[in-house]
Amino acid sequence: MYKLLLCWRYLRTRWIALASVISVTLGVATMIVVNAVMAGFSHEMQTRIHGILSDLVFESHSLSGFQDPAWHMEEIRRAAGDDVVGMTPTVAVPAMLNYQVRGQWITRQVMLIGIDEATHAGVSDFGRYLQHPANRGQLSFELREGGYDTVDSQAGGEEPTRPALEGAGWPHRRMRVERERLWREKLEADRATDPAGGDRASGGGEPVRSVDRQVDAVLAATDAAAREAAVEPPARPADPFRQARPAEQGTRMDPAKEQFTGAVPGIGLASFRDASGTDRFLVLPGDDVKVTFPTAGTPPKAISDTFTVVDFYESKMSEYDSNFVFVPIATLQKMRGMIDPQSGLASVNSIQIKLRSGADLDVVRDRLRKAFPADLYAVATWKDKQGPLLAAVDMEMAVLNILLFLIIAVAGFGILAIFFMIVVEKTRDIGILKSLGARAAGIAGIFLGYGLFLGLVGAGAGLALGLAIAANINRIRAGVEWCTGQRVFDPSIYYFFKIPTIIDPLTVGWIVAGAVGIAVASSVLPALRAARLQPVEALRHD
Repeated sequence: MYKLLLCWRYLRTRWIALASVISVTLGVATMIVVNAVMAGFSHEMQTRIHGILSDLVFESHSLSGFQDPAWHMEEIRRAAGDDVVGMTPTVAVPAMLNYQVRGQWITRQVMLIGIDEATHAGVSDFGRYLQHPANRGQLSFELREGGYDTVDSQAGGEEPTRPALEGAGWPHRRMRVERERLWREKLEADRATDPAGGDRASGGGEPVRSVDRQVDAVLAATDAAAREAAVEPPARPADPFRQARPAEQGTRMDPAKEQFTGAVPGIGLASFRDASGTDRFLVLPGDDVKVTFPTAGTPPKAISDTFTVVDFYESKMSEYDSNFVFVPIATLQKMRGMIDPQSGLASVNSIQIKLRSGADLDVVRDRLRKAFPADLYAVATWKDKQGPLLAAVDMEMAVLNILLFLIIAVAGFGILAIFFMIVVEKTRDIGILKSLGARAAGIAGIFLGYGLFLGLVGAGAGLALGLAIAANINRIRAGVEWCTGQRVFDPSIYYFFKIPTIIDPLTVGWIVAGAVGIAVASSVLPALRAARLQPVEALRHD
C-alpha cells in the first residue's frame, strides 16, 4: 500500500515530471492524428483505384484481344465457381483526343475504353463517378436534356459550384449550333452588302480579309463534325469500317437534333481547377470531340471518328480523370475491325470480374491462372495492378510511425534522467524505508509504479487530445486558414475538399500501449539502482 501512496505523492508534487508527461502526451496525440490522416488518405486512394478496376482483371497481352468473350466468361465461371457474381467485357486501346477551344486544337493522349453500359457499373463503382444523376443509376451514351450536377456530388457540401454545367447537354448543344449559324449568317451578310468595307475601315483590305479567312477557318473547324457526316469526298478510298458510321450515308446530319456516338471522358481532360478550387471547363456535355486510335489489324492503321461528350467521369484520381475516355464497346469493336465478318464473333481486350463479398482474391486469381495459359492471358487482382503505389503508401506509413515513435522515446529518456535525479535526491528516504523493513522489490516497485503512472497519465491525455484533433481536423484547418489567409489543404492538389481521417482502434491501442511501455522501461534502471542501496550507506552521512 505504501508504494501506491508514494507514487501518487510524487506524481502530485514532482512538477519536473510534468515535462515527461507532456512529451508522452504530444507524442501519442501526434501519432494518433498522423495515423488517422494517413489511413484516411490510403482508404480514399484504394477506394478510387478499386472504383475503376474490378476485383479481378482477365486480359490479353495483345491489343487485338481474344475472340468470343462469352465462351471465356463461361470458362472463367467454371474455374472460379460460385465466387464470381458479375463479369463484363471491355476493349482498351491508346488514342489521341482532339477538341477545339477558341479556334485552337487541343490534343491529349488518352486511353480509349469500350464498355458495355448495361453491365459495366455492376462490376465496379464506375456509375457513382458520373456527373448526371440518371447516369449514376444507369449509364446511357445518349445526351441528356440538362440536369447535370452543378456541384461536386462527392465533396460533401463544401464544394464550389460548377455553373458551366447548368445548361450542359442538349441545351448547350442547341445554343452552340444556333450561335454558329447566326455568326455565319452575319459574316455572309456583311460580305454581301460591303465586300470592300474592310479596306475603308482599316486602310487596307488584306489584313481584314486575312481576319475573315481566319474566321472562316474557325467556323469550318467548329462545324467539321456536321460536314463530315453530310459529305463524303469522292476521292476518299474505300473504308472497310464504314458500317460503323451510320451518319455517313449521304443524309445531312442536323447537329441541333442529332448527336454522334456518345463518349464519357475523364473530367481532367475537359477542365482545370483554378486557384480558388473552381472547375473551369474547356468542353461540356453536348460538344463534339475527335478521337484517333489504331485498328486491330497487322500492321495497325490510325483511324479517326467524331464523338459527342455526354457526361464526365470523376474518380478524384488524376491518373484516371486525365487519361480515360469511355465509349460504347460495340462501336469501338466495329471501328477497330474486331468483329469477324464470317462468324460474327467479336474480340475484347479484357474481362472485368466481380467476386462475392469475402472471397479470397488471390485464391481465385491463382485458379484462373492455372486454367488459362500464361502466354496468352494475364490475370491480376486490382491490388496487383497498383501494387507499387500501394506498397509505397504502406512504406511511407511505416517510416512515419518509426520517426514519430522517436518522440515518445525522447520522453522516455527524460523519464530516465528524472528518475535518476529522484534516486539521488531521495537516498536518505530510501535508507529509512529499508531500515523500517522495506524490501528491495518494494523500493523498485515504487519507481516502476511511478513510471507506470506517468505513462498512463501521458498516454491518456494524448489519447484524448489525438482523438479530439482527428475528429475536428477540418474545423481546425478552417480556423488556421482563416487566421493565416492561406490554404492549408489545397483541393487543386488533392482533388477533394476535406481531410479524410479514419481512426483504427487497433492502431490506437498499440500506440497507447507502446507509450506506457516506454515509460515503464525508462524507470527500470533507476528502480534497480534504488533497490540496491544499502540502509547503512544511505544513512551514513546523516
